[in-house]
Amino acid sequence: MGSFSIWHWLIVLVIVMLIFGTKKLRNIGADLGGAVRGFKDGVRDSSAEKTAEPGTPAPQVTGKTVEGEIKGKTETKA
Repeated sequence: MGSFSIWHWLIVLVIVMLIFGTKKLRNIGADLGGAVRGFKDGVRDSSAEKTAEPGTPAPQVTGKTVEGEIKGKTETKA
């Protein structure tokens, strides 16, 4: 029983080509390739936004804690 052999897959491919035709399969392949390409571009763009621009230095973390206290409320006028 196991997995399908190459002959099983070739028969399935021939049946699919007879049902859908080669032009429709080519269009489906092009659409799928465009979707994958768009996904990769989107991932690349979002990761580029997260990284700093090449000209700006990275912020330095010193590990110091700044302590302070609140002395009063400040009112803002809108």
